Amino acid sequence: MAGGLSKANLNKDIEMVTSKGTLIIRLSDATPLHRDNFIKLVQQRYYDSIRFHRIIKNFMVQAGDPGTRRPLSGVQTGSGGPGYTIPAEFRPELFHKKGVIAAARENDDTNPLKASAGSQFYLVQGKIFTDAGLDSVETFRLKGRKIPAPHRAVYKTLGGAPHLDQNYTVFGEVVEGITVIDSIAAVPTTGKAGGDRPLEEVRIIKVSLVKRKK
Repeated sequence: MAGGLSKANLNKDIEMVTSKGTLIIRLSDATPLHRDNFIKLVQQRYYDSIRFHRIIKNFMVQAGDPGTRRPLSGVQTGSGGPGYTIPAEFRPELFHKKGVIAAARENDDTNPLKASAGSQFYLVQGKIFTDAGLDSVETFRLKGRKIPAPHRAVYKTLGGAPHLDQNYTVFGEVVEGITVIDSIAAVPTTGKAGGDRPLEEVRIIKVSLVKRKK
């Protein structure tokens, strides 16, 4: 997917202007398939004017369905995309701390290789954990896999969503504007029974490549 991407663009950050504020996102070179795909979609203006269609406070906010740009009355949105998936790129050093961007995907039953959706992503808000809480996540959600000590320290201070680690591909993080995630996550929703859909429109106004600050 990097065929049409210049080296200069690979060294730029992503500016995401939303109706709740502006985020600067730095994509990870450790996940080149996801990095290159996201840059390609940004260059195509794919994300401009779409909405965050799923919001769960203290967890994450999700967007990436082009059908939310001008949704038709009575048509369920939230599952749209470009028609392809991306192979999973799990990296031990990339974990679900607050502020990361990660790829949404279909569930394991229909997607055993955990391939990522072509355009749908989420930004992690998460919550702050205690050691006991992290122990519980290891036992019941990670099936005994241990959370590395440096990651535990971050989950106990900054917070995040550790139960997703090594199960969904993290491919970057917010380097400016992390509080915008809190503003989006604070929007009232329909709740789980209604698909966690926001009752207030939260739109991505424009996404573009910007020069990376040192």
